[in-house]
Amino acid sequence: MRDAARTPPFGIITAAALLAGVVACLWLPRLLPWPLSLLLLLAGLAWWWWGPRWRGCGPVLLGFGLAGLHAAHALSLQLPPSWEKREVVLSGRIVDLPEHEIRRTRFLFRVDRDRAQPALLRGRDLRLAWYDDDPASRNALKAGQHWRLAVRLRAPRGLRNPGGFDAEKYALAQRITATGYVRDPARARLLAAATGLEAWREGMSARIAASVPAPSSRFVRALALGDTRALDDADWNILRADGLTHLIAISGFHVGLVAGFFALVMRGLWWLWPPLARRCPAQIAAAVAGVVGAALYTAVAGFALPTVRTLLMIAVIAAVRVFRRPLQAFEALALAAMAVLLVDPLAVLGAGFWLSFLGVAWLLWCLPHGGQRLLREAARDFLSAQAVATLGLLPLCVILFGQASLAGPFANVLAVPWWSLVVVPLSLVGVALEAVQSGAGAWAWRAAAWCFDLSWPLFERLAASGLALWWLPEPRWGGALLALVLALLGAFWLLLPRGVPGKPLALLLWLPLLWPDRDLPRPGEAELVVVDVGQGLSVLVRTARHAVLYDMGPAVRDGFDAGERAVVPALHALGVRRLDRVVVSHGDNDHAGGLDAVRRVFPVAEAFAPEGAEVAGARPCVAGNGWEWEGVRFRFLHPPPYFPYLGNEASCVLRVETRHGAALLTGDIGEVIERDLLHRDAAALRADVVLVAHHGSAGSSDPDFVTATGARHALVSSGHGNRFGHPKPQVVARWQDAGAAVLDTAQGGALRVRLQAGGTTVETRRQAQPRLWDAAQRATAGSTAGLSYRPD
Repeated sequence: MRDAARTPPFGIITAAALLAGVVACLWLPRLLPWPLSLLLLLAGLAWWWWGPRWRGCGPVLLGFGLAGLHAAHALSLQLPPSWEKREVVLSGRIVDLPEHEIRRTRFLFRVDRDRAQPALLRGRDLRLAWYDDDPASRNALKAGQHWRLAVRLRAPRGLRNPGGFDAEKYALAQRITATGYVRDPARARLLAAATGLEAWREGMSARIAASVPAPSSRFVRALALGDTRALDDADWNILRADGLTHLIAISGFHVGLVAGFFALVMRGLWWLWPPLARRCPAQIAAAVAGVVGAALYTAVAGFALPTVRTLLMIAVIAAVRVFRRPLQAFEALALAAMAVLLVDPLAVLGAGFWLSFLGVAWLLWCLPHGGQRLLREAARDFLSAQAVATLGLLPLCVILFGQASLAGPFANVLAVPWWSLVVVPLSLVGVALEAVQSGAGAWAWRAAAWCFDLSWPLFERLAASGLALWWLPEPRWGGALLALVLALLGAFWLLLPRGVPGKPLALLLWLPLLWPDRDLPRPGEAELVVVDVGQGLSVLVRTARHAVLYDMGPAVRDGFDAGERAVVPALHALGVRRLDRVVVSHGDNDHAGGLDAVRRVFPVAEAFAPEGAEVAGARPCVAGNGWEWEGVRFRFLHPPPYFPYLGNEASCVLRVETRHGAALLTGDIGEVIERDLLHRDAAALRADVVLVAHHGSAGSSDPDFVTATGARHALVSSGHGNRFGHPKPQVVARWQDAGAAVLDTAQGGALRVRLQAGGTTVETRRQAQPRLWDAAQRATAGSTAGLSYRPD
């Protein structure tokens, strides 16, 4: 019983154990059956509360079982395969602020719970897109409106690449049932005008836009209401480079400021009118006021998850104050973490959970706690807080985002006090005044914009300096956790008090994280990475010291640019610093669309494309030309000299030959060109790995060509559920009959091939990093998240 007495049921150890159980469950590649998760939950709860020994094991089992049940329920909400591409008429409400883009508007749609709706979809959240070239039609969509829509749905599915956004994880954490689009906008019917909190937020956002003529009104809307729709990619790039994304939308820090203000006002009332203390102690009144203030601000932010999490933390701490329980700062943080995990264990899937709790923990441990000392040395302690946050959170930022902002400490020193203590309060004063009387808040919003404009040019220059983002290679899947733990130990060592010996040695613990083994090919070897870009193509080829990019994926009018969203993050995650060559196989958008995005980020030494493809600055790729790097030979096989530009048929065909095998990159050539290549140089077609031409269309992969390659691996780059039906079943069968294993990015995500001394190896991203929310492994149909092709 002494062990139980020494381990409080709601202490730091219990919170850490609960977190460990949740993380262990969500780290698994597959979920346990839900009855087993329920059994673990009940056993963990009993052990936690009544266990006489090793009480800390109880929360581990509880967290494991609870996370398993939540994940199983969230996955059960997702659309089953039988509903793939089915057209359904639904009625429901728009429950977020619609995002208006060039040709589409995206919004979250919550289906009504009445019996007229399909039982499978009642009360579910759907992420929908409204496609229409008429902006007036799309702009009619408002938050809080009630619509009847004919929609076509798919289960959530996303691209899977190194360094890429995990759309399937996001859908799980947000409990999104399906993605889809409005089938026929002309048939859509508005059932009721906009009402509710979201409608109020959108109306208030429109008032800010009308009242503040300056461009910075978009930032006032973001800081006051969490409405970031007007921020463009350039804005986000500056914020990321300066490490300020945590401030620009309503964050937990801002919720805490509002709660503190409400508590301070309540304390002032009790001080001005002492008889109030006879009815309610000032401490309790201030705690309740803080919760009320935090709740109001969370509502203004549309109950965004970071603000809800902070509200829950404040409510827990306030409850402790109300019941007058003695509680240390770390114990309060542990109790808040337990509350968040017990309410929603899937919160650990979001970066905000880790950054907020770990950031507060570092500050509590490192910074002084004496109130008088804090007043006397506020400036020094503020600078210390920035240093602690930067050093302590750097390992986590590298693991979560693959990047670190060297400008972040300098930018935050200015932005945190100026934006949070000047711009945000003015923005909120404007909202409060406007809520009382129309037009009364305009002066405060203009003042907030003016104050913001004083600082923004400095942050723009800082983002353009050499202190901007530092991209780091992605650690190996098995070594990422070890690298993180070692780096956190190194940070702990460095932040120990002065006089602790061996601090320079702590830097060695950072090496696995900051300089991971990039696993580059050796001389004479090559690596190919087929990036998952949906219905398009992009292949990175690396040797020991060089890199060539063959195609860059699509960029479509609706705003999706595979070069920006898939290729560039993958290159960063793979540790690519520059591109020695780029080859644009031909000018079609699904192959060349992402070129500009890649060129904006990576220096390109030389570019090749077919003559007539109209690729700026590119030399023509001509059969017979090539180069050699570290014992790896690159040679163009097509088009021959003076070949006219014929689109697909003029694609640059590139042969990559190493000492241990060869690969053939074929672009979009068809059977005619394949037979011509066979006639011209059949020996050059022999390869271990072949990129199947034209995404596996029926007009490519001539039988004689397939046989001549002798390939053991046939790689296909296609979008999941694409409208063309690529790869065609007869094409897949043709390669398989010839002895090749066929791998498709639509099923496996990015494909990684090594031509090395030990033999040719091929690995899919989904195999290398299995996830329990993996749509492919659950055999559910879905859409390539982020792609903006309008399906037929």
